[in-house]
Amino acid sequence: MKKVTVYVTLREAVLDPQGKAIQESLHSLGYEEIRDVRVGKRLDILVEDKEDLEQRIIEMCEKLLANPVIEDYRYEVEEVVHS
Repeated sequence: MKKVTVYVTLREAVLDPQGKAIQESLHSLGYEEIRDVRVGKRLDILVEDKEDLEQRIIEMCEKLLANPVIEDYRYEVEEVVHS
């Protein structure tokens, strides 16, 4: 069994209104050192190991988990240790 963690973020050139709102809120709370906030999402997926797992992860990301027009993604795969 493998655990896949997918991180999806808006591309740098895309305006992030949620990140901007968080940045402004942090400033209003006195955290003036904050220069930029970008919001993304993290998905934890438990999958059965397959020979072509990495290719299937890329397909999942490009077809459903991320919008490749405005978002970037990266992923990590790790072995799940059962106790």
